Amino acid sequence: MGLARIGLGSNAGDATANVTRALEALATLGTVTTHSQLYVSKAWGERDQPDFVNAAALLETHLDPRALLDALKALEASLGRKATYRWGPRVIDLDILAYDDLEVREPDLRVPHERLFERAFALAPLAEIDPSFRPAYARLTPEQRAEVTPLASG
Repeated sequence: MGLARIGLGSNAGDATANVTRALEALATLGTVTTHSQLYVSKAWGERDQPDFVNAAALLETHLDPRALLDALKALEASLGRKATYRWGPRVIDLDILAYDDLEVREPDLRVPHERLFERAFALAPLAEIDPSFRPAYARLTPEQRAEVTPLASG
């Protein structure tokens, strides 16, 4: 059984509900041992779009990274994701941020995620639930960390 760190994000429709549904759906791929609170962040890459709601989850799974990626893409489709443009708005985005201590370098699969250590929106929720990522989050600039805030529950 492997431990995958999964990043979740949405900025289309009811983003909070989309991420919540995706967290529940992850249980079909293994056991979600914990997940972060929800965070709000500015869009990355293409910034002229709605803010994202992000979270992270720890998933114990029998799926290897390739099979997990395929299963996550199928989950995205079942949750309503449609192809748009690179860094465009999305109903749901599910990424393998890390998987055990594995390194995978394939054209369409990079583990750890190739931009994980640049992205506060991925590191903030991940550092909340996995202490091994707290040093990486702490190395981000104060400006980067300020772009991600916990979603006010209300």
